Amino acid sequence: MNLKLRVWRQHGPDESGRMVTYAVEGISPDASFLEMLDVLNEKLILDGEDPIAFDHDCREGICGMCGMMINGVAHGPERATTTCQLHMRHFADGDTIDVEPWRAAAFPVVKDLVVDRGAFDRIIQAGGYITAPTGAAPDAHATPVPKPDADAAFEAATCIGCGACVAACPNGSAMLFTAAKVGHLGLLPQGQPERGARVLNMVAAQDDAGFGGCTNAGECTTVCPKGIPLTLIGRLNSDYRKALRKS
Repeated sequence: MNLKLRVWRQHGPDESGRMVTYAVEGISPDASFLEMLDVLNEKLILDGEDPIAFDHDCREGICGMCGMMINGVAHGPERATTTCQLHMRHFADGDTIDVEPWRAAAFPVVKDLVVDRGAFDRIIQAGGYITAPTGAAPDAHATPVPKPDADAAFEAATCIGCGACVAACPNGSAMLFTAAKVGHLGLLPQGQPERGARVLNMVAAQDDAGFGGCTNAGECTTVCPKGIPLTLIGRLNSDYRKALRKS
């Protein structure tokens, strides 16, 4: 496959960026999108140019590091797929592909396609710890959890914190991410003692980070590679109102 890439290049957070066009030739349809970028970077290095900076780690759709906008869509055209699991067979020979970083005030560009997602870490830190006793692992059925609650908690816990929800949201909201992190503990017995304080502190940290407000556009769940449901935002809003009344 021969492709034309238009990639956002920005040397630093305080510098202006621009789209730069590159020709990429001989790409296997079975290559992943990141492998295609690796091929381009090898060529750039051999030509004495600065390689394109982009985040990646596990390349197995687990770590959430590889986020980028591909033709204006977070993680690219395939649903429930991270960038590292997007294969070039989903594009056509001769295509022009635009590649940009996440676009959100709370995710400042570090370099090229790399953004600072430290705001997510601060939201998680604001959630604090649970007061469940430590020590030896408890018996599997020591704390009964209803099957629907266990399934919903697991669904929320699959969030990998990639930031696609923020990049896709017209308001740059992190509500789906925060709702997933609040929800997976709020659904379990172990998370009940701090349930009210957790939701208040995490929403406050989200607002302090500069994320926009949620208007239920639904773009977040559309691009989420793990399919986190929009219903979790409703659960977060309910928990938040209850916690405010008790505070």
